[in-house]
Amino acid sequence: MKPLRVFFTGVGGQGTLTATKLLAETALEQNIQVNAGEIHGMAQRGGVVHSFVLLGGYLSPKISQGEADVILGFEPMETIRALSFLKKGGLVLSSEDPVPPISVTTGKQTYPSLDYIKSETLKCSPEARFIPCISLAKQTGVVQTANTVLMGAFFSMGLLPFGLEVLLDSIKKRLKPGLVDVNLKAARLGADFIKEHSG
Repeated sequence: MKPLRVFFTGVGGQGTLTATKLLAETALEQNIQVNAGEIHGMAQRGGVVHSFVLLGGYLSPKISQGEADVILGFEPMETIRALSFLKKGGLVLSSEDPVPPISVTTGKQTYPSLDYIKSETLKCSPEARFIPCISLAKQTGVVQTANTVLMGAFFSMGLLPFGLEVLLDSIKKRLKPGLVDVNLKAARLGADFIKEHSG
């Protein structure tokens, strides 16, 4: 496969690290070389979480600024903060539903408007896509599946050497039985959104 650097960003409690692990383990199962890890994060405290998956034989175990082929943003403000990691011509795929981080809830920062976030992101990634992940997740009855909505969208875009069906199989194998059906639905909702809003 063409090597691919995927940078994940979100806030603690969104399942960012779960999504990272899911992509890494799925790729390994498809016999693709994987490097994965967490740059920093305070997942237990609702803080910023950055993680990454490097696919296709990278020797370096990290992503430096200007190197990511794809940014997967699980929270819009964290997406805009992570843009410096995106390479020229890279793709941003982000939730458009805010989950204000600690810095906002404590009053240290104000939350930018979604229009501003989108316009700044599109300057760096003209093909950037924003998805109502939380709104779609609510259709499953479990709002915590918003991370899987984003993954369903990502797996359906043709950037990976495998598609949505591989993700669905991976969900069946890796998640607890009680979480499988809602996450399958979430992944399909993300994929359907991309199909409906492409072109």
